[in-house]
Amino acid sequence: MFGLLSTLSQVLKLGPRGFVRQKFKLPFVKFIHDTVDLYKKRTKSGVNSIRDILFRGTVIALITAVLVWLSIFMYVAFYYVYVPTISHERPVFLKFKPCGNANSCKEYKEVCSFPSAHVQLTKRQQLLMTGQPYRIHLDLEMPESPTNRALGMFMVCADFRDGEGQLIANSCRSTMLHYRGALLDTMYKLVFSPFYVLGTAEEKQNIHVELFSNYEEQEFQPVTDIYIEIQSQHIEIYSAKFLLNANFAGLRYVMFNWPVLSAALGITANLFFIALVCLLSWYQIINSEEYLNFLKKEEEGKIENIKDCFDSDSSSDSADDRSETKEIYNSGGEKDYLLSKNE
Repeated sequence: MFGLLSTLSQVLKLGPRGFVRQKFKLPFVKFIHDTVDLYKKRTKSGVNSIRDILFRGTVIALITAVLVWLSIFMYVAFYYVYVPTISHERPVFLKFKPCGNANSCKEYKEVCSFPSAHVQLTKRQQLLMTGQPYRIHLDLEMPESPTNRALGMFMVCADFRDGEGQLIANSCRSTMLHYRGALLDTMYKLVFSPFYVLGTAEEKQNIHVELFSNYEEQEFQPVTDIYIEIQSQHIEIYSAKFLLNANFAGLRYVMFNWPVLSAALGITANLFFIALVCLLSWYQIINSEEYLNFLKKEEEGKIENIKDCFDSDSSSDSADDRSETKEIYNSGGEKDYLLSKNE
């Protein structure tokens, strides 16, 4: 009852327009202003949080990419340092001394010296990897001519020398054409006669002569030149080539024959150890005395800033209260001001 009487008295003194303004319009405007301000603050904090998330995600992605590429680079570098080239091939150009006088017009078909050749492996200091076994052989392409068939066995010798011409290793091996009987040879020629006519096949054999089965390079005396001699004056040869094949074992064998699996394991191991080193380094940094002092000073600065903001907010709130009180006092009189304070 008392509230109704006080409301009627306020309507009579303020008038309907002043009463509606004081009791409905001003509170509604204040509610709208507070709501908008609240959503502004939430939007601003949401934008800041999204920026922080994007920044942190970008930093993490960049660090991860750097670590992955560093792991790949380390594995590739280790592979090319640890695993040598699987094969080296050099052509062999045989030369010999013909019989007879060079100034004579008479032609001589006979060979008066053993066919020989000089093969230069490298002009650098070293071609082969120290400690790696190599299988070394000479491939001869020989026609199945009557001369070669009647030749029988012959010797192939090779001298390994360094850049100063000193002998490092020597090897001699015997070999011959593969034998085929008269019946088998006739059947073979009948079957392949169309290919012989068309020129897609020839009557020849590739002779594989293994000079070293497990040769290892010396560290302080590398091989740079090889001298080859075929000890037969009646041999007929189309061409020859010198081959050095690495005989892998252990880790080199796995890395060469299973490159995808070894690369995955190697890169993963590198990434794990790099990440472990980075984490240990970060742990040492964040627990260092200098970093802890820096964090302490930064925390003290934040506390001072919060106190300053709190003081400024308190002063602004008191000023708003004083302005609102003055407005109510001017619009409703002293009695209305006291009633509003009691409510």
